[in-house]
Amino acid sequence: MLTNRQSKILKLIINEYIKLAKPVGSKLICNSLKCSSATVRSEMATLEELGLLEKTHTSSGRIPSEKGYRYYVDHLMEPKKMSGEDILNLQIVFNNSKLELSDSISKSLQIIADLTNYTTIALGKASHDNILKQISIVPLNENQLVAIVITDKGYVEHKNISLDGVSLTEIEKTVSIINNIIIGTPIDEVAKKLEFEVKPIIAKYVSQHERIYQAFYDVFKDFSNQNINIVGKNNLLKQPEFNSVDKIRDIFSKFDDRNIIDNIEEKENDINIYIGNENNFDKDTTIIKTKYTTPYEEGTIAIVGPKRMEYDKVVALLEYIKEQIGSE
Repeated sequence: MLTNRQSKILKLIINEYIKLAKPVGSKLICNSLKCSSATVRSEMATLEELGLLEKTHTSSGRIPSEKGYRYYVDHLMEPKKMSGEDILNLQIVFNNSKLELSDSISKSLQIIADLTNYTTIALGKASHDNILKQISIVPLNENQLVAIVITDKGYVEHKNISLDGVSLTEIEKTVSIINNIIIGTPIDEVAKKLEFEVKPIIAKYVSQHERIYQAFYDVFKDFSNQNINIVGKNNLLKQPEFNSVDKIRDIFSKFDDRNIIDNIEEKENDINIYIGNENNFDKDTTIIKTKYTTPYEEGTIAIVGPKRMEYDKVVALLEYIKEQIGSE
């Protein structure tokens, strides 16, 4: 553990670096703590030896190391009190009875992206507790229809299907077979049941069974997979850490990689902070995320930004949103 003065110095340097993205010199600390420059330089040297600060080649000042940010988060940070305006903006979203929860989450992500200049991500899917109640179809024209999947928890998913040259009678026959066999199945087990129980039966009774089966298999596959919503990717362009074309191209390619984004899913209920090499996304970023659970949906809300992130502000925003989701 650090001494009281070392803790104050580390906290000052991190808070200043978060604001300005410039190495912090001893003069600012001397003025803040009323210490001699020799004392401050000695303490900064100790913090550097402990691996909590780093010295850049272009300045005599120091910047926080990854280890320094972790110490700050674990021992020094206090959640920032939200402003009345921020609370009001989020309350308007969550108190709007016309919005589905998924829409409320999407709109709240946009607000957070605007407030922080970071990127926000929501991963959501039907929870395991959802039991398939019904699948139905609504024809749109000769070639297109909408498949509607409903669970016992009230979760509803719509999926457009295009089946050129397939008769509506054949499609309705398939839906009837599906409903007879898999009603009452947990939603994340439906795809497996389609493969091993439904497919052999429709192969006997439906002439164009391969095309129809694949269309409905895709419906349930999408239903069970993560729904991904990424807001504010371009906000990272505003961060000086990401002013390299190659760096921003690398990060943007990760946002477009389904496997990488799926791995952002959070397993724990707390608000958790993954700094640099801890996050398995990009060593120059921090990801702060939390898991949410409702009677019919579960998912993850994550904030992606530089390691020089306003940790206290982001944690406060996530705590508020998690609380609002839990009260829905």
